[in-house]
Amino acid sequence: LGLMGLTTFMAQRRIKEIGVRKVLGASVPGIIALISKDYLKLVIIAIVIAVPFAWWSMNEWLRNFVYHIKIFLLAVILTLVIAVATVSWQSVKAATTNPAKSLRYE
Repeated sequence: LGLMGLTTFMAQRRIKEIGVRKVLGASVPGIIALISKDYLKLVIIAIVIAVPFAWWSMNEWLRNFVYHIKIFLLAVILTLVIAVATVSWQSVKAATTNPAKSLRYE
């Protein structure tokens, strides 16, 4: 929910930039990539910071159990999929708007 709100906020702040890029011939996938790359960098940095701590704490907790199941790769992939889906949804919404509406008063 926080990522969706942040993406919506940034898309609203950059609506005129997106409109100008569309008028000058930018494609929808190019605009989506422009908006998405900043957020994906932040998500990857967060994963790099969180995984070692989670690995250590899970090892400490599971030490007393007989069976140990570690699903960090699945959690990382699921996190990236959710982040990409959220950011892409908001980016597509911003990229497919009519640039005349965003540039009307300029």
